[in-house]
Amino acid sequence: MGKRLDTRLNEEDRLALEQVVRKSPDWRARERAKTLLLLSQPLLSREVAKLQNLHIETVRMTWQHWVQQGMDGLVDKPRSGAPRKLDESAVDRLVQWAKEKPSTAVELLQRHTQAQGTPVNTDTLIRALKAKGLVWKRTRHCLKKSEMTPSSPSPARKSTS
Repeated sequence: MGKRLDTRLNEEDRLALEQVVRKSPDWRARERAKTLLLLSQPLLSREVAKLQNLHIETVRMTWQHWVQQGMDGLVDKPRSGAPRKLDESAVDRLVQWAKEKPSTAVELLQRHTQAQGTPVNTDTLIRALKAKGLVWKRTRHCLKKSEMTPSSPSPARKSTS
């Protein structure tokens, strides 16, 4: 027989968890709140895991985090991630160069690396400039339009005045 956790919730906690389930934009917090609400019913942790298609250890860890941290245990902690390739001063310098003289991304990247900047991908440079509000479009090598001779108005467009 499975082990039953002591999962009693007071009315205030129950209302707060129901609010998270209904309105939280974070799907993980909603899922954890649902887990806690199910555990507060007379269900075993393995039954809750089966209902939510989770591993039983996930259900138990969710309860442990709730006991230790309360509502703060529902949301994920910030993750470290990789550091930015372009620091803020480099992005500001690139924005200034782009405003001084319209250039292609490749030209800006070459100027950046010549100024002892860290080498980055062109897409990274474009993404950083877009984040600063610059509109970035590809360079068109040919803007020629086919010559059209002015034509007389078509018969359908003649007005009857």
